[in-house]
Amino acid sequence: MTPAAVLFDNDGLLLDTEVLWTRAEAILFERFGVTFTIEHKRELIGTSGPVAEATIERHLGAPGQGPALMAELHELVMEEALRGVEPMPGAVGLLDALDLPVGVASNSPRTFVERTLAAAGLRERFGCVLSADDVAHPKPAPDLYVALARGLGAEPAECVALEDSQTGVAAARAAGVFVIGVPSLEGISLDEADLVVPSLADPRVLARLA
Repeated sequence: MTPAAVLFDNDGLLLDTEVLWTRAEAILFERFGVTFTIEHKRELIGTSGPVAEATIERHLGAPGQGPALMAELHELVMEEALRGVEPMPGAVGLLDALDLPVGVASNSPRTFVERTLAAAGLRERFGCVLSADDVAHPKPAPDLYVALARGLGAEPAECVALEDSQTGVAAARAAGVFVIGVPSLEGISLDEADLVVPSLADPRVLARLA
């Protein structure tokens, strides 16, 4: 069935923002004398604010400083975003080919989502954009995907979501959405997705959405 709407994650799926987060995370870790590694990245990718806070506190040996650390990280990544951001491979072509309502559901702060979409020239493509700031419970809870589907005039079960992280896949599945997984980082397993492809340019993506 052709879906009623297509629901995109942002970081690492729609836009190549993970490189921005990685640079910001590396700077933050360096300030504490810790080298940021791929293992740290795998643990942080796709997580919401509270989970990221606890993870960063642990790795930096700074208990109780999570909110301040996340505020510092947010400042760093917003500075990185000013340098520009590129769409992920196949993203623009897929959007061009779709004649369906499309929206964005991101675990990042709204200010970052809006800035990066605008910087990539894609903000006006989406009928609804939701961030972690817009729901009580971000991913892996289903709230973002339920709200986004309904914001586009559809029910979750009628939609298809595209995700690059385990956290995002769990959220979409919990909402009852068909999930296409597109790993953005080597070593990330998205086996819980209904379909896994290497990039948005894979013809199976458009075939499922057309």
